[in-house]
Amino acid sequence: MDGVPRPPGQRRSDSPPDSPPDIATGYATESPAGPAAPLAPRFGVLGPVRAWRGAEPLPTGSPQQRAVLAALLLREGRTATAAELIDALWGEEPPPRALAALRTYASRLRKALGPGVLVTESGGYAVRGLPDGALDLSVAQDLAGAAEKARGAGDLGRARELLREALARWDGEALAGVPGPYAQGQRTRLEEWRLHLLETRLDLDLEQGCHAEAVSELTALTAAHPLRERLRELLMLALYRGGRQAEALAVYADTRRLLGEELGVDPRPALQELQRRVLRADPELAEPSGPVERTAPAPVRPAQLPPTVPDFTGRAALVRELSDVLAAASGEGGPVMALSAVAGIGGVGKTTLAVHVAHRARAAFPDGQLHVDLQGAGSRPADPETVLGSLLRALGTADSAIPDSLQDRAALYRSLLDGRRVLVLLDNARDAAQVRPLLPGTAGCATLVTSRTRMVDLAGAHLVDLDVMAPDEALALFTRIVGEERVAAEREAALDVAAACGFLPLAIRIAASRLAARRTWTVSVLAAKLADERRRLDELRAGDLAVKATFELGYGQLEPAQARAFRLLGLPDGPDISLAAAAAVLDLPVPETEDLLESLVDTSLLESAAPGRYRYHDLVRLYARACAERDEQPPGERESALSRLLDFCLATAAGVYAVERPGDRLVDHLAPTAYPGLVFADRHAAQDWLYAEAHVLLACVQQSARGATLARAVDLLWAAKDLAESGANARQYEVAARALRDAAERAGDPGVLSRALTTLTNVHLVAGRFQEADEQARLALELAASAADPAPLCWAANDRGISAIYQGRNAEAEVYLRQAIENFRQDENLAGEASALCNLSRSHLAMGRTTSAVELARQGTALYDRLGHTLRGANGRYALGLALTGQGRLDAAVERLTEALEVFRDSRQRLWEGMTLFRLAEARLAGGDAGGAAALAEQALAALREIGGEWRRANVLTVLGRALEALGQNGRARACWQEALTAFERLGSPEAADVRRLLDPSVAA
Repeated sequence: MDGVPRPPGQRRSDSPPDSPPDIATGYATESPAGPAAPLAPRFGVLGPVRAWRGAEPLPTGSPQQRAVLAALLLREGRTATAAELIDALWGEEPPPRALAALRTYASRLRKALGPGVLVTESGGYAVRGLPDGALDLSVAQDLAGAAEKARGAGDLGRARELLREALARWDGEALAGVPGPYAQGQRTRLEEWRLHLLETRLDLDLEQGCHAEAVSELTALTAAHPLRERLRELLMLALYRGGRQAEALAVYADTRRLLGEELGVDPRPALQELQRRVLRADPELAEPSGPVERTAPAPVRPAQLPPTVPDFTGRAALVRELSDVLAAASGEGGPVMALSAVAGIGGVGKTTLAVHVAHRARAAFPDGQLHVDLQGAGSRPADPETVLGSLLRALGTADSAIPDSLQDRAALYRSLLDGRRVLVLLDNARDAAQVRPLLPGTAGCATLVTSRTRMVDLAGAHLVDLDVMAPDEALALFTRIVGEERVAAEREAALDVAAACGFLPLAIRIAASRLAARRTWTVSVLAAKLADERRRLDELRAGDLAVKATFELGYGQLEPAQARAFRLLGLPDGPDISLAAAAAVLDLPVPETEDLLESLVDTSLLESAAPGRYRYHDLVRLYARACAERDEQPPGERESALSRLLDFCLATAAGVYAVERPGDRLVDHLAPTAYPGLVFADRHAAQDWLYAEAHVLLACVQQSARGATLARAVDLLWAAKDLAESGANARQYEVAARALRDAAERAGDPGVLSRALTTLTNVHLVAGRFQEADEQARLALELAASAADPAPLCWAANDRGISAIYQGRNAEAEVYLRQAIENFRQDENLAGEASALCNLSRSHLAMGRTTSAVELARQGTALYDRLGHTLRGANGRYALGLALTGQGRLDAAVERLTEALEVFRDSRQRLWEGMTLFRLAEARLAGGDAGGAAALAEQALAALREIGGEWRRANVLTVLGRALEALGQNGRARACWQEALTAFERLGSPEAADVRRLLDPSVAA
């Protein structure tokens, strides 16, 4: 914290906003009656003993004086006698003038702390009058208590955050530098409590599935506290859940050996039992435990409601939510009238849910349950006046007594319900105006409304947005209709059917009913029929039930502009679409686009995935595309809409690339666009857009991999190359790159193919497939030369140099990289030149030319810095850190690598984050810090999960094994080396020989 201790009243920036009260702020406020009261002091003992008033530190004096203050603070307002304080400071051998010294310390503290804080009482002293939260220890205790309550209530995430905040109160060793036997005892107690809190928080981490992230921290903790068995137990569990069973067992073996050598005991029973469960691969260990759901009581049948379906499935949380609202209305002192409005797309199960909930609530409304279908989805919704006539008759009103006007009927209706407990189910409402006259107005009554429209203008309504079923619920519904035996034999096919139905209850019911009526069909036959997207909606028809007919009702009610937006927005393949991208598809201003999209959300034909983002249900998308093929005029508007989207994505991705890489001329070589993109103020905003739109961009690339849009699709993928190195999107990026390569080969355009091969080369490099990368780069170079395309000429030569470095062909690498440098210079691409210089540095380093390696890396880094390259400047510092490590200048190397790591993390570059952690581990190990090296290597493994390939992971495991061996954890070290050896042998890598020597017992000896 910039060298300034943090006053305990100041929150860390990452504290959760709804945490329990922190330490009192110490800031006074003006009241209407007069000036502010004096600021109360605040204290810290979880670190050096300190005091503040507001943000100003207070002098706490000599170590002995701080010992007096600490002893009084830890007594929590109780009086400490002079004899007790003397014993606390000096133990059994106090100095001759101990009492006089104590009085001097007390006097100085009283002056520093102000009046009324340190008081003299009965020959002793006490600290009194402190507000809540004035001591950091008290805050930590409150937070820990709140965490225990949250955990008991099943809110594990909240408990974790509270424990993190409690642990954040420590600022080093508690009572640091405070002398005396009392301080030493309290220091030991507080450290034990801190470790207990840490173990509890790590236990919660594992309960919530964060095992991969916990391994690094647990590795460091077990190195610092080797005899603490609970930490070893948690490390075993984290490793096992991460698929590292051999290492988990090695932890137990190391622990048993260490306990035997140091204490002459065996591991405690809990640790022994965990080892046995790991050995037999107990399935209950594989996943964290979840909260226990309460079983909802069985539904009851009403007297006047439509029958509930016998196979009602799932929706447990919503059933409870709606039931609670109805229960509150039926109880004494309930609201004037409970009103719940359930909205959702056609076929999502609104009526089924409402009828089911109404049946459950029947006993709470003994005076009756009313139901009416308002026919709001059709072309002629029911008239409220007519509906009121039916309701009045149901309540026993004779036809002759029913008034003529809407107002009079509504007044009589409310009068008849006064003093009764009646539940009213208004199904399939058109809008709030249709519903308002039909609402009861007295306590004890409740109304359930279903509609495709979100009734935000229905005052006092409890709004519920009904989504599709969860996959397990959808499978359960399908099984209940089809039969357990048929589904059990083809479970995967049944899941495919549910997915093809988009987990929409109506679609699942139709598909299951068709299968149940055809005993000769298998589940696989039905799944194959539904796999054809162009026929899927036609297949989802059974009797008078049809998914397409349900959607037609909603589409038929749209205005022309809404209908056009509905059709065109169904064309893109991405999982959702941003407001700006939707504006490009529709070729409309953003405000007008937002109005149209929000109106579609209100009709439940479109979903708002998040503010400014929209998506279709899968079946609604298919219907929208069918409408576009049928209704969109002129027909070419469909292709134009997708072309505008591609232009928007390419223009914006090129802008992101330019912000990330100032001076890089690739953007000058990209295909021109007719539709503009977004403009970003800084690189963080640009990165946020790129990663938020990753799935949309990659879907757009694949959808555009044909004909006139192929070249722009290739350039879009190249401009979005950061996605390949982020980890989260590497697989989708590779699929898109291969699709472009195949499409470019079919098109026979050497320029487009050379660029597609360059993007695929980058994919192979990220994945650690260096031979494939070199082959693709070789072809890209040949094609780029024939097409005279400078961009792939530069980058493919650079990529060939990188591949050669990783394959140990360093002399060849130098040739390729010098060619790349020359090509970049001819193109006046300083950023590319910097990249090639840094790669050339690594080639020289591998050949033992450390002096030139450092100089080349410095030249590349200087170029990056001159251009203002934050991200690629980190790549330069990474290369410089490697060269400095090779020279043995470890402190300078660690400094450069740490600078690079901060940028990679900030830029969400998981591949480079993981590799930098790995290189830092190497440097720490070379400097003799085995514990730090092990922790860094574990962090590298976590960062490189599912990215970087086996070769990189095996190198990290090798270094981790070396660090663990230095820590005396030989069993776990050998497990790491064995895993690394398996990977190297599978890849045919020369590093396998080095690992075999590590595993050779004669070498180890």
